[in-house]
Amino acid sequence: MLDYIKTGFVNIFRNRLRSFLTISGISIGVLAVVIISSIGEIGTATINAELDNMGISSVMIRTDEKANIPLDMNDVESLRNLGGVQFAMPLMSEWTYSELLGDETQCMAWGVDNNANKIISLEAIHGRLVNLDDMYLNKKGCVVDEAVAIEAYKRSNIVGKTIRLAINGTYEDFTVIGVVNSGVSVLQNMLGDFIPNFAYIPYTTLQEISGRTNVDQIVIKVQDTADNSDISEQIIQMLDEKNGTTNGILVNNLLKQKSQLNTILRIVTIALSLIAGISLVVSGLSIMTVMLVSVNERTREIGIKKSIGATNKAILMEFVIESALITMLGSLFGIAVGLMLSVLGCLILGITVIINIKLVVMTMLLSILIGLLFGVYPAYKAATLKPVDALRYE
Repeated sequence: MLDYIKTGFVNIFRNRLRSFLTISGISIGVLAVVIISSIGEIGTATINAELDNMGISSVMIRTDEKANIPLDMNDVESLRNLGGVQFAMPLMSEWTYSELLGDETQCMAWGVDNNANKIISLEAIHGRLVNLDDMYLNKKGCVVDEAVAIEAYKRSNIVGKTIRLAINGTYEDFTVIGVVNSGVSVLQNMLGDFIPNFAYIPYTTLQEISGRTNVDQIVIKVQDTADNSDISEQIIQMLDEKNGTTNGILVNNLLKQKSQLNTILRIVTIALSLIAGISLVVSGLSIMTVMLVSVNERTREIGIKKSIGATNKAILMEFVIESALITMLGSLFGIAVGLMLSVLGCLILGITVIINIKLVVMTMLLSILIGLLFGVYPAYKAATLKPVDALRYE
């Protein structure tokens, strides 16, 4: 086998330009598959990370409007004591406007408690988050996204500044107690005006201003070992019994929606990879063409080898190995460039580099298999040449 490989490399470099062009065609096909599959893998992982940061890995609980059941802190405490629940937080929301330095923009005001950063991604880069003191005293403290601060003040640290929020029809002054790098920052940059600015205030303050005692929703984060579907059923049963209702509680298991999104992204990635894989088939045809030309050019050589004792199997193996080597070289070059571009793109965009080694190896093996399949016919044609006819070939 080693002799076949050595002979294969010698034959490849007989016509360097032709071999280079053929190898380049294969590498482009492999490069396309690697880049598209990498984009799919990295994109899926990045979107999942952002969704997790937004709290998509949690369970949202609200009441059916027909049931007219108010959720309160007693329900929150009951859920905190439920097995499998790691954290539970009351959540209120108010679609409103915020005003900084006279600049009014759309804003979503979220009423949260001191567990907010345990359920959604809120990393305080300046100041602090909502704490127990803010909740008990109904303080008008507000945590804003870094993007809000930069847009208004051209800097991120605006702790101590005043922001006005329109709540219950009137503007209320809040003191900025913290600036965060939240989990929606990437999506806000991608979608622009489709996602509003976020402001986080104590839920008790929002209750006091709006004159309410209930909460809009309850958000829980389940333990890693817990079964989400089982917990959802327990929540519905417990809260229905507590309020004396039937099907009055709606549980939105966001993990199921994330799973469906992952399935869609996976299908799209596979479909695009298959489309890119068509170029590998085209490369296979070019290999067959090159090998047929090579057989014609080396016909007299084949006749000489056969006349001194070379078997059909030896001639067949020589051309098949040569075809496989061409494909392997093209695959290695395409994979190297594809991975390099993928890593470079991740570094430029500042996202985590993810390399699916299994998929890369499968792509290489598939390309080599295609090279072998398309190299069989030229090799068979060379192996079945009669020595007399081959020696007479001009």
